[in-house]
Amino acid sequence: MDIGTVRTDAVDETAQRRREQRGWYFYDWACSVYSTSVLTVFLGPYLTAVAKHAADADGYVHPLGVPLRAGSFFAYCVSASVILSIVAMPLVGAAADRSGRKKPLLAAAAYLGAAATAGLFFLNGDRYLLGGLLLIVANASLAVSMVLYNSYLPQIAPPEERDAVSSRGWAFGYAAGSLVLIGNLVLFTAHDSFGLSEGMAVRICLASAGLWWGAFTLIPLKRLRDRRAVAAAGPAVHGWRQLAATVRDMRGKPLTLSFLLAYLIYNDGIQTVISQASVYGSEELGLSQSTLITAVLMVQVLAVAGALGMGRLARTHGAKRTILGSLVAWTLTLAAGYFLPAGAPLWFFVLAAGIGLVLGGSQALSRSLFSHLVPPGKEAEYFSAYEMSDRGMSWLGPLLFGVTYQLTGSYRSAIISLVVFFVIGFALLARVPVARAIADAGNPVPEKI
Repeated sequence: MDIGTVRTDAVDETAQRRREQRGWYFYDWACSVYSTSVLTVFLGPYLTAVAKHAADADGYVHPLGVPLRAGSFFAYCVSASVILSIVAMPLVGAAADRSGRKKPLLAAAAYLGAAATAGLFFLNGDRYLLGGLLLIVANASLAVSMVLYNSYLPQIAPPEERDAVSSRGWAFGYAAGSLVLIGNLVLFTAHDSFGLSEGMAVRICLASAGLWWGAFTLIPLKRLRDRRAVAAAGPAVHGWRQLAATVRDMRGKPLTLSFLLAYLIYNDGIQTVISQASVYGSEELGLSQSTLITAVLMVQVLAVAGALGMGRLARTHGAKRTILGSLVAWTLTLAAGYFLPAGAPLWFFVLAAGIGLVLGGSQALSRSLFSHLVPPGKEAEYFSAYEMSDRGMSWLGPLLFGVTYQLTGSYRSAIISLVVFFVIGFALLARVPVARAIADAGNPVPEKI
């Protein structure tokens, strides 16, 4: 083979890789609107209102004959979706690795979630059970699809490109979330001008997220390629045995497991800040709903810049050091939040800006760093464990937040208690010899990591 042919093949391979990367970004663009518009803004209050409409005189609903407070129904549904995700993610991940057919599984999970989200248009009256079922299906489908989506990263980006590629994916997601949220807020605040009731406006906002998710998923499905599966080292296992097998296999990679433990802890803090910031703003600082929604939009916009900016920092200083820096920034942001004066939206916006700037980058770089620690051929299986850390294990933070408030009666004490997750996460991550962990996983070690 002559040199010209080799160069042509290399150029073609690079072009194909770039095409796949651009397609990969668009799944973040497709599904992130669900997290932003549906979970963060609209569904919780609306489903709670529907459940209260269906409640008895004592304020209880009775799904399957079990008495539940209507105000707790949304939280219980989210918990149920997490349980379903924990069961499904390792099974789907292992099936993808064994078969090499990630794309059909990604399509099935994405379109099941998109259809469930679009179905929220029919959530009205006293149909709280319909809303709960659709929420559980959509949330679990998103988690499963993210396992498959993340597992493509080691295949479409060489080690030196992964920080930048992962960061761009997060940036695409936050940009889409911001764009759709702006449209939804316009519709919601001006629904009378469009001849719509407030409830109809919310249902359109919910359904539009599902339509957006389904439409833009076509792009990654067109551009991503399936690879031939690496031969399995042993017989295929199913059910709960697969989860146990994944954990046993990870025990043979203790440094990978050490990173995952650090990520589990500091990500628990991140997820709790995201979910409880609006409670802190409304209950402790006395801010209006419009102020809180504007702050959510600000976080989305600045997270795009944060993800891209921290991706550039990682190229110079390495992903590990950049993540450690972001954990320091999280700690300082929470400390500043503790001292925020009540009834001062300007300072709350400053706090939201700080969260936005570190949010996207810390998550994007954690994903790209973990991709280096995954043994070849086990991407989907290992990313199922990563996704479980991201979505399935983030319960300690809310528990600590709630218990602290219960004991002290102060949301300021509750918010500052979350610093412990960033301090412990920093200490654990700092102890992980990342270069050796990458080599132990059987992967090439990048110059900057």
